[in-house]
Amino acid sequence: MSGQEIEFVKEAFTSNWVAPCGPNQEAFEQEMAEYVGVKGAVAVSSGTAAIHLALRLCGVGPGDVVFCSSLTFIGSATPILFLGATPVFIDSDPASWNMSPPALETAFAKAKSKGKLPKAVIVVNLYGQCADYDSLKPICDRYQVPLIEDAAESLGATYRGKASGTLGKFGVLSFNGNKIITTSGGGMLLADDLDALNKARYWATQARDPALHYEHSELGYNYRMSNVLAGIGRGQLKVLEDRVKTRREIFDRYYQALNGIVGVEFMPEPSYGQSNRWLTVLTLEKNCKASPLTVINRLDAEDIEARPVWKPLHLQPVFKGYQYYPHQLESSFSDKVFQYGLCLPSGTNLQVTDQNRIVSIILDIL
Repeated sequence: MSGQEIEFVKEAFTSNWVAPCGPNQEAFEQEMAEYVGVKGAVAVSSGTAAIHLALRLCGVGPGDVVFCSSLTFIGSATPILFLGATPVFIDSDPASWNMSPPALETAFAKAKSKGKLPKAVIVVNLYGQCADYDSLKPICDRYQVPLIEDAAESLGATYRGKASGTLGKFGVLSFNGNKIITTSGGGMLLADDLDALNKARYWATQARDPALHYEHSELGYNYRMSNVLAGIGRGQLKVLEDRVKTRREIFDRYYQALNGIVGVEFMPEPSYGQSNRWLTVLTLEKNCKASPLTVINRLDAEDIEARPVWKPLHLQPVFKGYQYYPHQLESSFSDKVFQYGLCLPSGTNLQVTDQNRIVSIILDIL
């Protein structure tokens, strides 16, 4: 916490606005919309909820198909199943670790030949790094399929000067406890289409019609963020730029210490944008002296937590049998990253002395 959150939370308590509505909620939506540069926003209970609403706004329903990044957390794809649709997973490319334009092109060509185009494409900005939208968006536009930008991990990042979360028809943010700013749990849907956002807000409030009694003519959800949590978000937003600066400094220290060691390759930052470096991620290739699991276990013995990268969704048991398009024929980049990838401790409150200790242990291993 930055310390500024408590004032907004006190306001909620003093005014007795603790229900899932109130001044903090409305202000958080407005302040976030202004920060990223869109016309509106809807604060909800999670990033997954925001994706669910975005898909429904795109008309996704039973029997439809949705293309989705494979190298990501499962919350990017589960809403596809919530709506009775079928996910098709798309590989990443080595230049950004995000959705591969060639793989997306192949998937669209195959879908067209079958006469069943997807209803939407969910592009994930992995580990705080924007995807290559100059390549991906024209493909979607050519087939007239809306692009949903899953910016859950990339708030504060930019793409050619534009804020992450503003590059698709809808943008999705997450404020889960592990994100660069948090409301303890929560998310947000971003868009320039205010009519669509009003519809999402209606669905997210149990689709209650404007009547004196409780009247419901559509199916809705209990998805609205509480006024108390929105107050935490307002305080967090004030320090977002500092958080991005700190995360990038953490990455730079790791890079200076470990880059150049045989087999060590850091997640790249393409020239088209700036990552928020939510996590410092690297690969320990097969010519390296240790595997990611060896490093993870050694750090764990020192009470330091490190993790593998996301297991690609096309390899998850729950998605067994769903179609997957690799970056190159018979060569899946996502599988390689999962095999060799390592996420290092990257929290904003990581002290330089602690980071030096982490680096020292890794150097000893390698």
